[in-house]
Amino acid sequence: MTPAARLSAAIEVLDRVVSGTPAEKALTNWARGNRYAGSGDRLAVRDTVFDALRCKRSFAHLGGAMTGRGLVLGGLRAAGVDPEALFSGEGHAPACLTVADAAPPVAPEALAALDCPDWLAPALQASLGDGFAPVMQLLRQRAPVFLRANLVRGTRDQAQAALRAEGIDCRPHALSSTALEVMTNPRKIQTSQAFLTGKVELQDAASQAVADYLPLLSGQRVLDYCAGGGGKSLALAARMPVRIFAHDVDPARMRDLPVRAKRAGVRIEILTGSVVDQSAPFGGVVLDVPCSGSGSWRRAPEAKWAFSAARLDHLRQLQSEILDRAQALVAPDGWLAYVTCSLLAEENDEQVLAFLERHPNWGCERSRALTPLEGGDGFFVAVLRRLDSGRPQL
Repeated sequence: MTPAARLSAAIEVLDRVVSGTPAEKALTNWARGNRYAGSGDRLAVRDTVFDALRCKRSFAHLGGAMTGRGLVLGGLRAAGVDPEALFSGEGHAPACLTVADAAPPVAPEALAALDCPDWLAPALQASLGDGFAPVMQLLRQRAPVFLRANLVRGTRDQAQAALRAEGIDCRPHALSSTALEVMTNPRKIQTSQAFLTGKVELQDAASQAVADYLPLLSGQRVLDYCAGGGGKSLALAARMPVRIFAHDVDPARMRDLPVRAKRAGVRIEILTGSVVDQSAPFGGVVLDVPCSGSGSWRRAPEAKWAFSAARLDHLRQLQSEILDRAQALVAPDGWLAYVTCSLLAEENDEQVLAFLERHPNWGCERSRALTPLEGGDGFFVAVLRRLDSGRPQL
């Protein structure tokens, strides 16, 4: 496919997305209907689509319409590319530019330029302070690709060298002693021997920093209560000799975890249903709760535009319920870690404060907030302990 034909394909996919089709489904349907498209073509179309979704408002302004054509046209203008040669109407290229496609006379308003949903801007500004604008700008860009060096299989330097031998260049990242930022050939990772033999796992650097932050003790029984795919379970199991248990309200989310654990050379015990209560108490309980995902919107840009006030209210209630339920699973001298990938104080500090008001026998030992300004996704973590546990409270 020519570059112009790829733009036509992206326009087709984006028209479906604007009409309500999820992006992944629209891309899959397009690929099935265009078997002639090679892997490079599919990846190029995918990149154009997701770039447009990250910057949907500003690209629509620059392109003159909230359509596939408007979004692709706006993306070219945002990148400083003259679209006239690509919108030629020849072959499979997009139709020629018209008067309706003219560049807008004025720049988009501030929030539109930041691609921030209007209704959420006040809460994000209050939560991020001076970091609001630079964080929102970063969320308009593609996320870096990070790997976690699996210390069970070797050092970070050894993992870096193994990847380099396969043409994948990485560099250490300051957020975690196990983090590697991928600089070249990220799409070769999952077929590399370094990955297939468990030397590395795909995991955001900030997520690794959260795992580093938890107060593990050798031999401790630790429950990952909202395990999902099990990334934090794997990171904790590799960090120290602890007994890791994984649980999720939807066990299907953990279906790949046994295979991943075997590849990583660690043991993770999966608990379902009421078994988790019967297995309590635990020395540590990790709650990576359902949240807005605002800290990772550059990885899931559709979520930014689909998020609503009603959804936030539902999530806050769910987070409270999970905290209240999980605190009963912690041993008297254990800890409870509350984790989100959110940038919103309502889901972070305020949620912790509300929990402490409901449970005056608990205190916050320490907390940390990370934003994309530090390189990874946005995360929040608070380590909580019972006040009668003998540990100092901050």
